Amino acid sequence: MSVLRFSFVLIIFLVLATQFFVPSTSAQIGEDETALALARAEVRVVSAYQAVLNAEKTGANVSGLLAQLNDVGKLLAEAKVAYRLGDYDGAVRLTGFCSEISERVKNEADRLQSEAHGHRIMSHWLIMTSSLVGTVAVGLGSFWSWRFFKSRYYERVLRMKPEVSFDES
Repeated sequence: MSVLRFSFVLIIFLVLATQFFVPSTSAQIGEDETALALARAEVRVVSAYQAVLNAEKTGANVSGLLAQLNDVGKLLAEAKVAYRLGDYDGAVRLTGFCSEISERVKNEADRLQSEAHGHRIMSHWLIMTSSLVGTVAVGLGSFWSWRFFKSRYYERVLRMKPEVSFDES
């Protein structure tokens, strides 16, 4: 029994001793993890900016998204300041907000871009169809006008009574 009691006491001691040997920063976020979170947030912000730029090029209204990107930029700047001051938990929290908002902005920009692209395609089809209909209408109108004036001309010529005169000079 003494071996069993000794091993039980030893196990309890080791479990309690591990609390003193494990660094207290394990619960906190480290500098490297924060730098990685900042880098990921910057990549997402740039990706969102590019999506908004592409949406604007297709003709989408992105004014609201630009305001959100401005807010994301402020949050990212605050996260970098917190990182430099050593507030790694605050920096990671702010980069999380940046990433969330950037992802929402990117998704909204992609949706607006596809919507604007769809409107653009519909307007091209409308222009092509109306041009085709207009061309056919002008062609048929010209043909019918030519036939109408041609028949009137023939009727006039046939109603005329030509007189032959001999010029005896």
